[in-house]
Amino acid sequence: MDESNLAVEHQPDQISLRLDRANQQRPVADAVLGGIDGCVTTFAIVSGSVGAGLPGSVALILGIANLIADGFSMAISNYEAVKADVDYYDHLEQMEHAHIALIPAGESEEVRQIFARKGFNGETLEQIVETITKDRGLWVKTMLQEEHGMADQLRSPIRSALITFASFLFAGLVPLAPFFFALTLTTQFFASTLLAATGFFVIGMAKSRVINKPMLRSGLSTLATGGTAAGLAFLTGYLLREAFGL
Repeated sequence: MDESNLAVEHQPDQISLRLDRANQQRPVADAVLGGIDGCVTTFAIVSGSVGAGLPGSVALILGIANLIADGFSMAISNYEAVKADVDYYDHLEQMEHAHIALIPAGESEEVRQIFARKGFNGETLEQIVETITKDRGLWVKTMLQEEHGMADQLRSPIRSALITFASFLFAGLVPLAPFFFALTLTTQFFASTLLAATGFFVIGMAKSRVINKPMLRSGLSTLATGGTAAGLAFLTGYLLREAFGL
């Protein structure tokens, strides 16, 4: 660890910038989610089609059909998941407002006990309680975070759905690109494999921003996952072709 860089990162202005960034909505998770699934799913279809001995045109048609249908389904699923979080947050927020209005002494005692468990006591503890409870918005926000464990920033359901859908389409088109050209099936599949492998690795590197792991390790991990899924699809297509004598 570079102590000089660490010292710079902990200057007051840098700390302020880092905290501001932490409070901003980050679309990386939605983009990575859609990108990985789009690339894996589409390349799995390509691999399964080639393994089954189907023409490249069939792989393209199946891939595009899946791209639209699965991308839409995934976007809707992500929308519903994020919307559920937002609705739950709103429910708890309304409940805390009602509790503060009805039993302020009890809610104030909850704040006192929460911060007492963090090690505060005496006059310091009372000042904390007084500071929080004199601001209704801060009071509710504190209860949501400390009592219910809710995140400070919630994602936008619509934005999450759109980002997921767009990244699914973009990443899913990568393995299909060679099939738009008049090439031999072998060449198409080879080019598709190279493009998909590159896509897996790049998406994995982007994922490292979300999971806070080394970029190289994350890229290789995603590449291995995508490669395994594609290999299974190819093997399944091949075995089914042999089983039915196609």
